[in-house]
Amino acid sequence: MTPSKSSKFPFTWQAGFTALMFGFMYLPIVVLAVFSFNESPYSAGWKGFTWKWYEKFFSDSRILSALADSLTIAFLAVAIAAVIGTLMAVGLSRYRFPGKSLYQGVAFLPLIIPDISIAVATLVFLASIAIPLSGGLIQLSLGTVVAAHVVFCISYIALVVSTRLGNINPNLEEAALDLGATPVQAFVKVLLPELAPAIISGCLLAFVLSMDDFLISSFTAGGGTNTLPMEIFSRIRTGVKPDINALSVVLILASGLIFGAAEYIRYRSEQKRMSKP
Repeated sequence: MTPSKSSKFPFTWQAGFTALMFGFMYLPIVVLAVFSFNESPYSAGWKGFTWKWYEKFFSDSRILSALADSLTIAFLAVAIAAVIGTLMAVGLSRYRFPGKSLYQGVAFLPLIIPDISIAVATLVFLASIAIPLSGGLIQLSLGTVVAAHVVFCISYIALVVSTRLGNINPNLEEAALDLGATPVQAFVKVLLPELAPAIISGCLLAFVLSMDDFLISSFTAGGGTNTLPMEIFSRIRTGVKPDINALSVVLILASGLIFGAAEYIRYRSEQKRMSKP
């Protein structure tokens, strides 16, 4: 029995709309990747294939220095946020206390507040309160960028861990306590292994967001700190060059690999959970 024209139309419309949306999202990336191999120093026309732009930015001391700053900030911010975010998620999921709903709403505000608002608020706090109270010991530097990144990294990690906590049977911890384990032992030996995939996934997500951040970093960085997004922005003011195209392609591939690893870890943990009797 052949399908009628009316049954074919929705599928054709959906397929066309899907192709249009994917083209809208990914065609600029394809064009970017193609022109990163352009022989011409200007992106306006194709002059031939070359690898020299990739070789150029890999040997660029300013880009490598900015990359080192970005990696340092991301690793430190994620490490601190992983501890605080995990404990926050466990506390909100497992315990009751006055003002819990209010605290939960405030804790996840960085997820919906625009980055520019967080950047301005952090700068005002540092300039008006933190720096005067410390007698000038706190200055805008790599440390203040790390502190600012911790603010939004905590929320993302806590959100991922909270989702995982909703699928874990709380009776496992109670059973460990009944068998003589202390609350700390129950957390470390029972709950933490179950949360490990979610913590890793949340950390990878927060790491990508920290590496990608421009607004908050530019507002809270001192004179000696220059992250990779800040370096890219300073260069594209005079026009987009093929070496920036090449750098962008490498960042897209790295972000895709990190996101793929996070999704793979999440998928494996879900498969293991569903396979348990």
